[in-house]
Amino acid sequence: MSGEVLLQVRDLVKHFEVSGGAFGGARGMVRAVDGVSFDIHRGETLGLVGESGCGKTTTGRCILRLERPTSGSIVFEGRDMATLNDAELRAVRRRMQVIFQDPYSSLNPRMTVGQIIEEPVAVHRLVVGAAARAARARELLRQVGLLPQHARRYPHELSGGQRQRVGIARALAMEPSLIVCDEPVSALDVSIQAQIINLLEDLQAELGLTYLFVAHDLSVVRHISDRIAVMYLGRIVELADRKTLYDAPVHPYTRALLSAVPIPDPEVEAQRERIVLSGEVPSPLSPPSGCVFHPRCPIAVERCSREVPVLREVRPGHWGACHLAQ
Repeated sequence: MSGEVLLQVRDLVKHFEVSGGAFGGARGMVRAVDGVSFDIHRGETLGLVGESGCGKTTTGRCILRLERPTSGSIVFEGRDMATLNDAELRAVRRRMQVIFQDPYSSLNPRMTVGQIIEEPVAVHRLVVGAAARAARARELLRQVGLLPQHARRYPHELSGGQRQRVGIARALAMEPSLIVCDEPVSALDVSIQAQIINLLEDLQAELGLTYLFVAHDLSVVRHISDRIAVMYLGRIVELADRKTLYDAPVHPYTRALLSAVPIPDPEVEAQRERIVLSGEVPSPLSPPSGCVFHPRCPIAVERCSREVPVLREVRPGHWGACHLAQ
């Protein structure tokens, strides 16, 4: 990992208007992402974790400009994504790729594996000539652990793990510097998950890739990430390197998440503290005032319901959005 900042996200906001009623009138705004800021250094893996619906995937989609942010800035390789026109954005997008959650629905069932990998190469004119593109596809298949003959198969003829490897090969075809991994192993068996994670780590070491790894499985994120950002209801509540975050979390939500991760040792499992949160996750249509976590927080005080906590550096390199963090 280098000291160069590859991606800089500042005050990212994405709200969705929700209509309701028989006449389709405006019902409100879903605050999917509500003021998110972080940096990713070149060669780093930043894990983004949280419960379903907290805004992880929307954050990734905004970075890729699959969704247009409501406000905020996204600077990639020194260029502000919000200021780019279509032609400039197309050139930059080649350097930013995505691996989707479902390896089946993200692949065209009417195209062979070879055609799926060759298509973006042809669109961006990275390789000239059909024979050269076919050779490039076979090379990428070898790189992700598949055989050259897989190029003639269709997605339905492959297993889930093989399909995800095809998705990785398609992303690598663009020679990207940043890959957004949107829960790339959550739809796979546990044994296959380990293979895909190890493949991603090997490719990162070989090609110098940078990952934004979106997931809800804390054990997977701990294995692959250099730093981890924890999201709750559209906001980052804690950000630290993986060892610090797992050994000494400062936010009560992070502590609750970590307490739910099973430990293989039954003696340690029986002795550790289990934090059970009360209530349900509030609706992003009407988030609570003050700290969004205060209705479920076991240590909340009166101030938490009034003031929004700022994401501040509690310790060197360890950021937390909690009034009581120290």
